[in-house]
Amino acid sequence: MSDRKKVVVLDYGFGNVRSAERALAHVGADVEITRDFERAMNADGLLVPGVGAFAACMQGLRDVRGDWIVGRRLAGGRPVMGICVGMQILFERGIEHGVETEGLDEWPGTVEPLKAPVVPHMGWNTVTPAEGSRLFAGLDADTRYYFVHSYAVREWQLEVGNPNLRAPKVTWATHGEPFVAAVENGPLSATQFHPEKSGDAGAVLLRNWLDTL
Repeated sequence: MSDRKKVVVLDYGFGNVRSAERALAHVGADVEITRDFERAMNADGLLVPGVGAFAACMQGLRDVRGDWIVGRRLAGGRPVMGICVGMQILFERGIEHGVETEGLDEWPGTVEPLKAPVVPHMGWNTVTPAEGSRLFAGLDADTRYYFVHSYAVREWQLEVGNPNLRAPKVTWATHGEPFVAAVENGPLSATQFHPEKSGDAGAVLLRNWLDTL
């Protein structure tokens, strides 16, 4: 039997699932792209990608019961990782073009437009990892990661939305102003940047996540 970790990339219509699949397979995961409820629930790890608008991603997630899958996995301590908009929808709400949409409310906070001279924030940037971060273990402080986004969580409230989760480890980056670049919170992890597009650094981060499963 293989000892490789089984990871499901949730296919809900709003993520670059093939890139995520390739990146996870490259670091040794047994990867499947699916929206099947039972397979998503039973995998060692669930990865939730996301591109596009917050509201559309939330609707797509609900259409495949992804909101229920994420909530049930976390309630049972089963690991989940979000990427880009897949991270943003884990927060309480998102505001785009004046429209407010409820998120999954695993973490308190609002996804808002970035205030920067150039938007979208597109390209390579450094981050300031949280103390004790497992995702960024072994990565140097000047390591760069690939971002593509116009919205972010710009303020962080210290309270935890989900009582099953511990106090989060919050990693920050700056583009015009500081914003949340990654969060680690017990079984729930997420990055605003794209590890699957971040070369060797992204591979190390994904390997670190696999090691927590």
